[in-house]
Amino acid sequence: MNSIIIAIDGYSSCGKSTLAKAVAQALSYIYIDSGAMYRAVTLFLQERHISPSERQAVANALSEIQIRFENHPSGPRTLLNGRDVEHQIRGIEVAAMVSSVAAIPEVRRQLVCQQQLLGTQRGIAMDGRDIGTVVFPSAELKIFLTAGLEVRVNRRLLQLRNAGVFITPEEIRRNLLERDYIDSTRSDSPLMKAPDAIVIDNSNLTEQEQLLMTLALARARIAPGE
Repeated sequence: MNSIIIAIDGYSSCGKSTLAKAVAQALSYIYIDSGAMYRAVTLFLQERHISPSERQAVANALSEIQIRFENHPSGPRTLLNGRDVEHQIRGIEVAAMVSSVAAIPEVRRQLVCQQQLLGTQRGIAMDGRDIGTVVFPSAELKIFLTAGLEVRVNRRLLQLRNAGVFITPEEIRRNLLERDYIDSTRSDSPLMKAPDAIVIDNSNLTEQEQLLMTLALARARIAPGE
């Protein structure tokens, strides 16, 4: 059976990671959370009190950052310089800054190189905002995931509350709109749908329904004609 690269792009809180993880598990593929990589860089900068506006300081800090992933019974864990930061990178403080950090060309170039190296063995599912356009423009399957704003707000609210973080829907809405604007208008690899990407609006889909749709698309490309 051929192994392919599955690229899942879309706006914040559309469920990209949920879908990519489920697809990877169903196909016995490797799941790569590109968003977690940008969040880990953001956390590192925050801990060093480095602002995204301090471009030279950010560029200098990149050489001190090593990011890798480990599988645990509770799910994939993100390690920043050997330290498990999975919980910290999901907080609202990181979310409020991550799009500004991700817009820095030096940050994107370094992480794109790391992501492309991770994909050399194929058999991966990766989610992000430029996976199908920049990181893997030749990916066999490209999905552009979208959902209505209020659906995304409610999903993010539930996710944070389950993690013990209490925040108002208004704060989440402002954060999502700001991230959408920064992601879509940045000069370096902005968020956009690849011409050959398949759009899935999951506003009214269950996680199982979107998974089955994506697996059908993937299997058609893994074993065409069978």
